[in-house]
Amino acid sequence: MRFRDLLDAARRTGHLVVCGDNSLAQRLVRELASVYGQQVTVVLPSLRGGDQGPQIAALVGDPRLDVRAVQAQVPDEAALREAGIEHAAALALTSGDDQLNIHTALRARRINPGLRLVIRMFNRTLGRYLEDLLDRTITTRVPGLDRQAVDASTTVLSDADTAAPSLVAAAVVGAGKVIQADGLLLRAKERTIGTAGRRDPLCTLALLPDAPDSDEGDVYADPEDRDGPVLLPDPRELEGLPDDRGTVVLEAITRRSGPAGAPLSRVPRLPVGSFFSRRLRAFLLGLAAVTVLLAAANWYVTRETPLHAAYVTLLNVMSINEPELGGTTGEQVLQLLGGLAGMALLPLLFAVVLESYGTFRQAAALPPPPRGIERHVVLLGLGKVGTRVLDQLLELGIPVVCIERDAEARGIAVARARRVPTLIADVTEDGVLEEAGVARSRALLALTSDSGTNLEAVLYARQVHPGLRVVMRLFDDEFAATVYRTLRDTYPGAQTRSRSVSALAAPAFAGAMMGRQVLGAVPVGRRVLVFAVVSVTGNRLLEGRTVGEASRPGRWRILALDASPPEHRRPDLGALPPGGATHTLTGDLVWRLHDGYVMTAGDRVVVAATRDGLGALLAGEDPQGAGAADGTGAGSPAPAP
Repeated sequence: MRFRDLLDAARRTGHLVVCGDNSLAQRLVRELASVYGQQVTVVLPSLRGGDQGPQIAALVGDPRLDVRAVQAQVPDEAALREAGIEHAAALALTSGDDQLNIHTALRARRINPGLRLVIRMFNRTLGRYLEDLLDRTITTRVPGLDRQAVDASTTVLSDADTAAPSLVAAAVVGAGKVIQADGLLLRAKERTIGTAGRRDPLCTLALLPDAPDSDEGDVYADPEDRDGPVLLPDPRELEGLPDDRGTVVLEAITRRSGPAGAPLSRVPRLPVGSFFSRRLRAFLLGLAAVTVLLAAANWYVTRETPLHAAYVTLLNVMSINEPELGGTTGEQVLQLLGGLAGMALLPLLFAVVLESYGTFRQAAALPPPPRGIERHVVLLGLGKVGTRVLDQLLELGIPVVCIERDAEARGIAVARARRVPTLIADVTEDGVLEEAGVARSRALLALTSDSGTNLEAVLYARQVHPGLRVVMRLFDDEFAATVYRTLRDTYPGAQTRSRSVSALAAPAFAGAMMGRQVLGAVPVGRRVLVFAVVSVTGNRLLEGRTVGEASRPGRWRILALDASPPEHRRPDLGALPPGGATHTLTGDLVWRLHDGYVMTAGDRVVVAATRDGLGALLAGEDPQGAGAADGTGAGSPAPAP
């Protein structure tokens, strides 16, 4: 059998391997086993200790899940072979140690060249180099392998990058249900039928029941909940419904622009002009005037050249000339006058220079929060997650005030380079949040690595500003749920969001392991919609079909078409485009496709689907009770082209 056939067979039948015992690994195993129904092998140091060992052990012991564990201190070659890496379809490396992940990835690719790798890395530049290196091992073995297969062979993800859009959207617009596609932030927003049309949504994702539950729900709940929302309804189902009926629509979050629609400047200019203050300019002008007068008098008395007279005068002013003991009376008088002028001006020169040096240090340091700042976002914590969130807030042109206890944190350099007002202080100390202007802010993002610090800051901020929108990072699921419900009940008029970075990142890692490019997952009540990029080529449910024929109400809907040429197509639509985010509807994706558009080989589309619907779509299998014979997405299945 050819290597290409072996690679395809492995991806169809192989199991999945996850290395790590952190919260991301635990959530990833749970997602793959319980949602996708996959056979999963976990490689971790111990099931009894570590970060998430006991929680993973509970998954291993669950008879409903096909999960087994291999215990090894490090994922060396012996551990990988015991996990069956030779016949695995995909391997996820979730350790926070980039070097360990690189070493394991190279070892695994050598054992199984056809293995799909999903690697967690914070260093994005190193991640791109590693991705290119690992992909070369595929192209050298199979020279004719198509680019799409190569692009899917290695995926480097950052949990901070994956979670940042959701955190930003939760703070800016109060939406925790957000995805990113081609640099465009999209949010799922609950609106009534009467108000949805005024917002010009991209599509309707769900029709809510008459009395929807506002709780975020459990994304792993029974997907066949009959009392839940109607996902991806046929547009005809919305006709005749009352205007106050609730829906969930997909909207774009566009970036704010400066005057005349120009994008906001990313890097403010340093105040170079302030280094030459008014006092320094006045002093230099006065010194020049005194020197010119004394030089003219010296030239008149000595009858030397003007250049010589100016040189001697400067020496006299700076008191570094020899005494004119043998000179004329006029020369001696001019020397004394020059020395007296220097004695009066030089101390003033030193004072002005010191003042300018202080101005330089102040300009190079982190600026304090401007007096009277309002409608800004207070960002607590500039670690790896806070740094990514800060980048996206600045891309959106939103004013930010940062608070960080560690002066050497990752994001301090970014804040200094971008001239972001920053306080180096402990947020638990009195007056820090007041100095950051939390009473006049629009939101508080508490993203430190300490759940207690985040909760304390949120509780204090709520006392200062009861209606403040808060988003806090909490690690323990049960603790996060309790805090969320308590704050929601105590402050019913304010928006509270508790987020775990691993929970936000797990769906993207799981989608990459399954060989599909998942842009994001949006919980709707107790069910979940997945947004993914799907290739039309070879898919019997898409190729040769119109958009209307290919859509299946309740299962999947085609949202956008990638209009970029295949040779210039970006492999990862979930990442920011080169040069930064655009946050407009004028990118390479074409939204609001006409139902009559015929999809052809080479096209690539963005779909919204249920998890089982996405699996059926990628497998090219019509789900029972769905068809497209009438061109509306309902009826009996249409014959394959």
